[in-house]
Amino acid sequence: MAAHKKRYLATDFKGFKGEPGPGDVVIIGAGLAGLFTALKLAPLPVTVIAAAPLGEGASSMWAQGGIAAAVGEGDSTAKHAADTIEAGAGIVDPDVARLVADEGPDRIRDLLGYGVPFDRDLEGHYVLSKEAAHSEKRVVRVSGDKAGAAIMQALIAAVRATPSIRVLEGYEADDLIVADGGRVEGVRLIRPTALGNGRYAFVPASAVVLATGGVGALFALTTNPSYAKGEALAMAARAGAVIADPEFVQFHPTAIDAGIDPAPLATEALRGEGATLINSDGERFMLAIDPRGELAPRDVVARAVYNELNAGRRVYLDCRTAIGAHFAKEFPTVWGHCQRAGIDPSTDLIPVAPAEHYHMGGIATDEHGRTSLTGLWAVGEVASTGLHGANRLASNSLLEAVVFGARVANDIRELLPNDRIGHFVVPHRIPGSGRAADTASRKEAMQALRNIMTTHVGVQRSGRGLKKALTELKALEASNANDRVLSNMLLAARMIAAAALLRKESRGGHYRVDYPQTNPALAQRTFITLADLDAMDDVSKRRSEAPPLAACP
Repeated sequence: MAAHKKRYLATDFKGFKGEPGPGDVVIIGAGLAGLFTALKLAPLPVTVIAAAPLGEGASSMWAQGGIAAAVGEGDSTAKHAADTIEAGAGIVDPDVARLVADEGPDRIRDLLGYGVPFDRDLEGHYVLSKEAAHSEKRVVRVSGDKAGAAIMQALIAAVRATPSIRVLEGYEADDLIVADGGRVEGVRLIRPTALGNGRYAFVPASAVVLATGGVGALFALTTNPSYAKGEALAMAARAGAVIADPEFVQFHPTAIDAGIDPAPLATEALRGEGATLINSDGERFMLAIDPRGELAPRDVVARAVYNELNAGRRVYLDCRTAIGAHFAKEFPTVWGHCQRAGIDPSTDLIPVAPAEHYHMGGIATDEHGRTSLTGLWAVGEVASTGLHGANRLASNSLLEAVVFGARVANDIRELLPNDRIGHFVVPHRIPGSGRAADTASRKEAMQALRNIMTTHVGVQRSGRGLKKALTELKALEASNANDRVLSNMLLAARMIAAAALLRKESRGGHYRVDYPQTNPALAQRTFITLADLDAMDDVSKRRSEAPPLAACP
């Protein structure tokens, strides 16, 4: 450990509210998962690392539809779990689905206790929406489409009022500090500047919780904030952690196609209220693809929209009849996005396209949120708990964040007093077999990365394209070895592409044009490490360097 500390102690704690003590639980990420975990840990001392001012860099803030929970009349947690398992295309962990559904109503009550103003009718019942692949109305909303923002605002206020929680804003983690025995003992932070990286800071921790969100910024078209760069996947993998299901990326079929980055989202709740998808020929094409039409699972709808665009036809969301004049009142967030794009959705069609929206994969965890590394937990989108399988059920993401936020907090609370932090062992199985960066060159490399991922690792994939992606990503990684932010992004991208290449079938959010069918023999999760990725590189290198076969006589 001494060597690690010496290497990372080029420290500038200017702006910190006192140096964190070794007893702090350090949470990387300040979205719903990170803040809820911090609140549940109180009064234990917690330091939350936020890349942006609270509320500005979190995907949770942008969530429109709401949070799924079986709180409506006639619904049940058993039905919710069954819908989750069915949507996950054969690889959901049923025990995890059941525990998340069972604990969901209690976590809704927790959020109410923190001041979240969920929509209710005059009799006090929740106003619920139905989204794709749900058998019941069970999406709890706030002001129609403001759930994410309202939940985050309430939790931010609660965090600010909690003395045991300190928030460090404007800092990003770029490495984990691991002792010789493999225990995670801290994180290395960087405070980015306009000229590139700032100075590093080492933060010791009694426990580290990764809650950094998804991987949207690895793709050219995404609904995620620019901070969703997948860096924590790379940090954990470099430290030796197991990564699960990285190939499963969910593309939302109705991002507003108006040249805005990140792409504003037209929530699925619009389709739940009867909005339809039509192409530039005026055809409502979804009913010919799936009897559920616009409320088919997201991967089905996303591919249908993608294929329409590939055929040269634009795609539009038609809300004029189903919502019409009530749009501004019922869906104010989407209304605002449309207004900024020069669209009046009550009378105009909304142009849409699929965009990277959610990563079902992540750092492998158990039912307590423990990773395969001692001292390290993960929660929220950065984690892979087994809940989502190959295709996340709509509005289950916020639910998972609060259910596992509470579980992680309980686990740490039980383990820390006795200094007996544990870890779990992931079964190892693969299906089918700081230096300152130049701003201009970093921007160019990031754009190249995003284009590679969208072109070859996007809505539809092929073995040839994935191999090309891995070659190009590896070359980019080699040429940007001194930029840890880029290196982390590129490593995360390579793990997604490698797992997609290894899974020779189509399942959920992962679609291979060269293997378009689902293979029942591959109904298992992916578990992959950095060593596996390096082994794949070695095999590819040996094949490329092999002499050509002699010509037949």
